[in-house]
Amino acid sequence: MATGRTVMRAVRVFEFGGPEVLKLQSDVSLPVPKANQVLIKVHTCGINPVETYIRSGTHAKKPALPYTPGSDVAGVIEAVGEHVTAFKNGDRVFTLGTISGGYAEYTVASADTVFPLSDKLDFKQGAAVGIPYFTAFHALFQKGDAKAGETVLVHGASGGVGIAACQIARAYGLMVLGTAGTEEGMTLVLKNGAHKVFNHRKEDYLAQIKETAGEQGIDIIIEMLANVNLANDLLLLKKGGRVMIVGCRGSIEINPRDTMMKESSIRGIFLFAASKEELGECAASVLAGVEAGWLKPVIGPEYPMEKVTEAHREIIHSQGALGKMVLLTR
Repeated sequence: MATGRTVMRAVRVFEFGGPEVLKLQSDVSLPVPKANQVLIKVHTCGINPVETYIRSGTHAKKPALPYTPGSDVAGVIEAVGEHVTAFKNGDRVFTLGTISGGYAEYTVASADTVFPLSDKLDFKQGAAVGIPYFTAFHALFQKGDAKAGETVLVHGASGGVGIAACQIARAYGLMVLGTAGTEEGMTLVLKNGAHKVFNHRKEDYLAQIKETAGEQGIDIIIEMLANVNLANDLLLLKKGGRVMIVGCRGSIEINPRDTMMKESSIRGIFLFAASKEELGECAASVLAGVEAGWLKPVIGPEYPMEKVTEAHREIIHSQGALGKMVLLTR
């Protein structure tokens, strides 16, 4: 092995349950890349809400136990498997997903889910690119058919995906409205592409959005918490409007009639259901955005591996997101 090591530190889950089932171990076997795979020395790993659902056992995806959570890492190529020609040892990279898990000092990933990390971004920002920005582009354009000149509402805009959606939509010529739950979050959203922001904890915020959008309403809504907002989202849409569900933590009752007169639509978004062609298009847009300078991930709370349980509690129960939460592995 190129590292000269056989074991590493990694977070392991041996049973589904609350954050306390996350166990940091120092004797986990170092993964070995197979054909078309690379070994990455992880510097930072993004923390995503879906990882808490998987850990709890309530998600449709239930990995075989034990497993290491984590998908979107940033780091340096440590070794490459057979047939890998796009990368070499020492390359700075970020990923969309991993095979062995990202909450670890080293991880193995399929080479086709790994992308070069520009020198314009540090490793923390690199861990905030893959899932947030690919998801935002996928939701806006590949599934939401967003067009320049349309109005988009990013409902829950101060987190990783929300900020990504605001930056991308602004760069592509949309009118961008956002919501956040704190004054600090609202300021962050305005600094990252939104033309106007609303506090979704205020009772009259929906009326404010309607007044801003005008009689026609909203063309597209990027929804981070559908179990709370979906019924109201349908009332905000214009004719032919669409809601893209990026996040949801439970069920909600809606009136389907609210979709009929407007012929509006509701569509679920799951990045890992995207085709290779779609992911390639996402990558092209994201990498171009980095080089052009408008794609600038915002890093929120940072946690060392020793505090991973605290991170999993915070990402669900915080008063309001402020950028992308990341786990520091070094």
